[in-house]
Amino acid sequence: MKRKKRLLAVVLAAVLLIGIGGIPVSATEAPAGEAGQPNEAGQPAQDGEGNPEELTEEEKLKQELDAVYAIPVQSNEWEGWPKGPGTYGEAAIVMDVETGTVLYAKNIDEHFYPASITKLLTTLVALENGQLADPVFFSHDCVAFLQPGDSSIGMKEGNLITLEQALYATLLASANEAAYAVAENVGKNAGFDYNWFVERMNARCQELGGMNSNFTNTSGLPDPNHYTCARDMALIGRELFRHPEFFTIAQTYQYTIPASETTEEHIFQQHHKMLVQGDPNYYEYAIGGKTGYTNDALSTLVTMADNGSMQLVCVVLKTHGKNIYPDTKNLLDYAFGNFSKVSAAERETSEDVAEVLSLQEQEGRVMLPNGVEFDDLEKTLTPDSDVANEGTMEYRYGGNLLGSVRVMLSQSYMDARNAAPEEEETLPETEDSDAEEEAVSKDTNVLSKVVGFLKDKPRTEKYILAGAAGLLVILVIVMAVLISVRRKRKRKKRKTS
Repeated sequence: MKRKKRLLAVVLAAVLLIGIGGIPVSATEAPAGEAGQPNEAGQPAQDGEGNPEELTEEEKLKQELDAVYAIPVQSNEWEGWPKGPGTYGEAAIVMDVETGTVLYAKNIDEHFYPASITKLLTTLVALENGQLADPVFFSHDCVAFLQPGDSSIGMKEGNLITLEQALYATLLASANEAAYAVAENVGKNAGFDYNWFVERMNARCQELGGMNSNFTNTSGLPDPNHYTCARDMALIGRELFRHPEFFTIAQTYQYTIPASETTEEHIFQQHHKMLVQGDPNYYEYAIGGKTGYTNDALSTLVTMADNGSMQLVCVVLKTHGKNIYPDTKNLLDYAFGNFSKVSAAERETSEDVAEVLSLQEQEGRVMLPNGVEFDDLEKTLTPDSDVANEGTMEYRYGGNLLGSVRVMLSQSYMDARNAAPEEEETLPETEDSDAEEEAVSKDTNVLSKVVGFLKDKPRTEKYILAGAAGLLVILVIVMAVLISVRRKRKRKKRKTS
């Protein structure tokens, strides 16, 4: 062991010396095309007089679209993962509802303006804190903030409708005054106000695992401090699957708020084109969602889909051009076509598991990318702290969570766990450990000599010193970790012997 570590240090030192001696680099020169040196191929096109040509609007749009489409798709870099399509949105995600598995990822944690997809969170908080039959009264504040061009169905101060009717207006027509009235009335019914509702929106997002959002209003109107990310919106959409009343509203093509003593009749239609039969963008598996647009946010879209075997949430943010629906269709087709689910109960063979616990028909399933087998998955078993014989088994591939199931622990696992000491005793240092530390000290001396050699090099090469020193520090840390692991193994061996 000591010889291996000594050899590793010497080899690294030799590599550094060879590299330094053979590749002198001037700190004041840079290859052509770098460090500000112009590259002819990168110069803009010029007219006959040597002036830059003005691009047409079409050419500018094409450049813009090409740049956005070229933004890396992180999930395409995951080992063994099916390659997904590019998008003209700057961020996009596809998440499986049942397992929470992220199937497609492009800038999923970056901050973007949500626009009116904010109203999905408004709806979630309203459904969790109110009743559909609750009255919703339109105060002065509910309509006074509206500006010309804002999305609205024309509700007026003094109008009175139900929470259900207000949610239809919020989701289908994207009425900003309805979203405000929902929040103000649900807040008051809870003993608080509109601001409490907004605070509850932020708290609920965090409870769902969303850590990259901040909501300042219920409608999505522009505000520099009102932002979200693709992952957080997918988590919100996933939670809405717990509310069938949401899908009843979201799947409606046209809705009428009838005239009453306080309110005139209002008729409005569905805005999400993938939910409208006969529309060129109609998608047969789409079952819900919400549209959004502002000048800063550009087009945003959340779409829920169900093909009978898999339920998905697709989110696209800051989409350039008229690509919001084609991008969403491509992403959903990719997910439905490249992933499938298997039952963990039918395939789990671990000796630590007595039984996979499935409370419902679809529980206990794990997502598999095409070409990946159940036996290829990494398993992590975590016993409960409060239930003696139960725990959770998580399944991952390449570090990506593909599902988790509740399990009953086997008797052999329980016996081994009960037999293990709760606290590890402190053992005295051994001669071997002292020898190991001496070896590390010697290796460090070798490394010090290398550093000294670097200091004697000409000034133009000294910048390499920082990188070399960093590598040496990492090597010493790795050796220290190896020593620590070896000690722990020795202690464990003593306890079991």
